[in-house]
Parts: sequence; structure tokens; C-alpha cells
Amino acid sequence: MTLSILGARVIDPLSGLDQTTDLHIDAGKIIAIGAAPAGFKPARSIDAQGLVAAPGLVDLNVALREPGYSRKGSIASETRAAAAGGVTSLCCPPQTKPVLDTSAVAELILDRAREAGHSKVYPIGALSKGLEGEQLAELIALRDAGCVAFGNGLNAFANNRTLARALEYAATFDLTVIFHSQDRDLAQDGLAHEGAMASFLGLPGIPETAETVALARNLLLVEQTGVRAHFSQLTSARGARLIAQAQELGLPVTADVALYQLILTDEALRDFSSLYHVQPPLRTRADRDGLRAAVKSGVIQAISSHHQPHERDAKLAPFGATEPGISSVDVLLPLAMTLVEDGLLDLPTLLQRLSAGPAAALRLPAGELKVGGAADLVLFDAKASTVAGEEWRSKGDNCPFIGHCLPGAVRYTLVDGHISHEA
Repeated sequence: MTLSILGARVIDPLSGLDQTTDLHIDAGKIIAIGAAPAGFKPARSIDAQGLVAAPGLVDLNVALREPGYSRKGSIASETRAAAAGGVTSLCCPPQTKPVLDTSAVAELILDRAREAGHSKVYPIGALSKGLEGEQLAELIALRDAGCVAFGNGLNAFANNRTLARALEYAATFDLTVIFHSQDRDLAQDGLAHEGAMASFLGLPGIPETAETVALARNLLLVEQTGVRAHFSQLTSARGARLIAQAQELGLPVTADVALYQLILTDEALRDFSSLYHVQPPLRTRADRDGLRAAVKSGVIQAISSHHQPHERDAKLAPFGATEPGISSVDVLLPLAMTLVEDGLLDLPTLLQRLSAGPAAALRLPAGELKVGGAADLVLFDAKASTVAGEEWRSKGDNCPFIGHCLPGAVRYTLVDGHISHEA
């Protein structure tokens, strides 16, 4: 399909481009920025005056729930939701059923994502078989099947020696390992951040040290093995400082934070609403401010949704018996725009943390607008607003932001020049 986007404010954080101009697309590629090539006649033109054109968002953690958990979501439903949120490329974690520890599961996910066509999917393979932390998964076979990185989620390895051997193996083949740093023993049976709010509510707590102890160990192992590492779902200010120190030492370390951790604190649990039950937990206002500062400085280079859709029953039990997770990829861009509204980030920096930053962290072919590159982009109105939940595409509506009026509205999302979402 040939397409021209006319008069948009084009922002490409990677190149520093920020100007009102035109984009011209043919055969899934951007063929010109500015004047159209001689003789180019688009099949469709979009009048984008007043809109921002930016690289499609890159989300490093979107649980697609398929295979195995179709009551919670499917590849079709969750990639459709991602496109509505401005996401053109996403990574899905290995917590499927069966676990994403074989090339057959990876190929199934990729085949169904291609059939759906809403956004590009990059699987994260299991680091250990069955995520049990005892035997290494077939990492090379998974890589060859399309997995871009490997992780074990919050599932702990049997011991540090086994983990170190896994990291050495990954380093040998220049594979990226994703850490979700939470000490199993310190976090055992915890439901909320260990602090005044948990004590007030009578909820068992997870101390900040559950993150920082595991994080310090993982960073030491990264230094020992030389593995390329990405630290996902940071929750504490001290954890962000540890990442900053590692980067200053020159370790190959990147990090992301869940968007909701930059907005919410453990004070949201005051009414026992299970919509705020997440793992790792929401922490204090000081932690949120520390995470925001790390995002602003670039220590944390990626903001992700950490989208976890659930069926309604999963959130209806008493707080401690509900399943953790927030569904939010539907409104990723408008929700992130609150950080601009709050004055934390300017628009180009926010877009960098949502596109080029995460793409670079996992070495994905995404996150920029350039001539000859894939036409993966989002067109949005920064001055309009979105009422979360008015149109909801994810199977899971376990989102505490539903009903909120959020800044910005996604008008079009394009994947390889194909319009995968149109408001």
C-alpha cells in the first residue's frame, strides 16, 4: 500500500528530528521524509495537521496469555489492544502453558502473531526448563526460533552456582538475559510493600531489600560472567541507584520500569482494591520519585506496560487471594502522556523511553523513523484526551485507570505501512 502522511509534527528521538513535515510510505517502508519522490502517487493520504508522528512504541513486557490461558487473553486480542495503545513492537514473557522453553511454542506464538497482524511480537524465551531454575533451556534453539532474550521471571534459580553457569553460557553466545530481581525468601507470602500502609492494612509485606539483595547479587554475576543483562520491573529508588552504579562501571546493563510504578504508590491499596495488587508490589512515594528521576536521567531507558490481563473472577476474591497484575497496554501512550503533563519529561524524551530506548535495550529492529526503514509508527493527537475504558480491546479489564481522562489520543498505528489501528 502506498500512503502519504501530510503535515504531521514528526518526532524521531534517535535522530533528533522534530519538525512539521510529510512522510511517504511504499511496500511497508518509509521512502521519503519531506518532499515526495518524483512520480509518487499514494493510494491514500492522511491529513495529519495537528498530529504527532513518532516511531511505534516498543513494549518490553506484554503478557499475551496464549497458549494456555485463553480465558485471560489471546494473541489476537492483546496485540489488538497494543496497537490501540500505539505499540507496534512488543515482547511477550515466557509464562505460557506450556512454558516458552521450546522452539515449537515460540513458532506457534510467532505464527499466530503474523496471522493477527496487529503488532510485531518478539518472544522472550525461558532461561531454564519449565522456569524451574534447575536445568538450562535450549537457548540456541530458542534463539534460532525467534526469541530475542531469555529470562526466568520471578521464579528463582535453585542456587547461585546454577544461575552463574546459565549466565556464562548466555554470555558465550552473546545472548541477553532479563532479570526480575526479587529474593524468593525475603518476598515469601508477601502481598504489599513492607511499610506503614501494609502494617495499617494487616497485609504481609515484601521489603525493599527483596529487590536490592537480589539485584546486587545479579549485578555481581553480570560483572563476573560478562553477560549482557536487562533488569526489568524495577520498583525501588535504591534499586535504580544500583543500576546507575553498574552503568558507571561500564557493565552491559539496561533497565525498564512498569509505567504504573511511575504513577502509583502503595497508598493506592488503602481500600484493599485488588486492581492494585501487583508483583513486585507498589512501593513508597520516595521510591516512585527515585524511579522517575532515573527515567528522566536515562539510567532507566525504557518504560513498559507490564501488561497482565486477567479474567474478571481473578480479581474478585479477597485481596490476598487475587491474582496480581494490571491490564494497561490499551492506554499505554495516553497513560505515559501524564508524565509530560506532570512536567517530568518533555515529549521527545518520553517517546525515546517508549521506543528507541527499549528497542536498543534488547537490540530490536524498531524504534526509529528513517528512510528505508520499516513504516512502524504511531500518529496521535497530543492535545486531545482519551477516556480509558470507552473502547477496550484487551480481554482483561483489570485496570485501575478505567474511567480516567488521560491526555493524548492515538489516531492511527501503522505496522509495516499497514494501518493496524484507526480511531
